[in-house]
Amino acid sequence: MSRTARALTFAEVFDLPLSVDLRTAARAFAICPATAYRLIHLGRFPCPVVRLGHQYRIPTTLLMRALGVENLPVYAADIEAGAEVSALMNHAHYEQEGSQ
Repeated sequence: MSRTARALTFAEVFDLPLSVDLRTAARAFAICPATAYRLIHLGRFPCPVVRLGHQYRIPTTLLMRALGVENLPVYAADIEAGAEVSALMNHAHYEQEGSQ
């Protein structure tokens, strides 16, 4: 069994296209893709899902609504602070890799 990918960050959610695949939506909800497929088949996925042939697509606006993101105020200072933290974390990660 493969390792579950990390959950999407707040900034990553805002960079999503108009619709996303099921794996991306599963990451947004911090669940594995197998659980996402089970929830769809049970009719219990947290937001509406569109089936296109053999693929599932999730409209990003509905995904964000299910995550409660559209109700959150977004302030430029918060985005800047998040970008600074992300840059520091990336810098620390690369320094750690370089020392190994």
